Amino acid sequence: MSNIALDHLTTEARNPATMGLDGVSPLEMVRLINAEDHHVAEAVGSESEAIAQAVEVVADRLRRGGRLVYTGAGTSGRLGVLDAAECPPTFNTDPRQVVGIIAGGRTALTNAVEGAEDSPELGAEDLKAINLGPDDVLVGIATSGRTPYVVGGLKYARQVGAFSVALSCNAAAEIIPLADLSITPIVGPEVLSGSTRLKAGTATKLVLNTITTAAMVLLGKTYGNLMVDLRPTNSKLEARAKRIVRLATGVEPEVAAELLARCDGDVKVAIVAQLTGSTPAEAKSRLVETGGRVGVAVAR
Repeated sequence: MSNIALDHLTTEARNPATMGLDGVSPLEMVRLINAEDHHVAEAVGSESEAIAQAVEVVADRLRRGGRLVYTGAGTSGRLGVLDAAECPPTFNTDPRQVVGIIAGGRTALTNAVEGAEDSPELGAEDLKAINLGPDDVLVGIATSGRTPYVVGGLKYARQVGAFSVALSCNAAAEIIPLADLSITPIVGPEVLSGSTRLKAGTATKLVLNTITTAAMVLLGKTYGNLMVDLRPTNSKLEARAKRIVRLATGVEPEVAAELLARCDGDVKVAIVAQLTGSTPAEAKSRLVETGGRVGVAVAR
């Protein structure tokens, strides 16, 4: 990447508010960073309509058996992998439903893999390896908007008919015309020029969190604001499952524990069984009929 290529990028510009960063006290430094972080939520909020469109498409594709696939390099790739990894324990999704791919593979999660992000061919090859297809959604994450690895991935998505989303933090980003939809929160110059793990990284995480959370709500993974489709795989999640059943039904803690035991630990089944006075088997049948949506199953 040449200096000329960087000159027009907002994320590479010098931030006038932090020019003297190395000459202030730790407290002043923290306040400067925090003040800049305040711009992030507003930037993401300005892209609400595009994010909502992405949510609808993702929910539709997941509902019909497709996948949500994130691809990126460096911080962008790591954030995609992180969001994907958090979906199974939070929403009880199949690990193959939300997939994170990072340039350079698993090694790149903790170590820089030199040159991996510079290969558009590798971006396409990694998607080909997971059989990206027309039922899938690809979110290409590149805060600069021009990472070759992501460019190659988005071009491949178009070839195979996958719905594609370009997520960047620079206006007129190179990846925008390569995708079906663009999400572009402009966070402005970083506290440290070019360090996009800061505001751009925070904006990226907010966008990805919103897409998966809202899509999972549409898929019936919640009851109100309770994440009722969680997988109690450890003691903390077991305690949370009991608490969710108690909050949703109003029963005492010991009753919630007994309910979960009768329902094989399935939070949704336990809630529907209690609120409708049905057996676990009947509650499970109601959930199948309503696409797993607890609110609809209870109303019926």
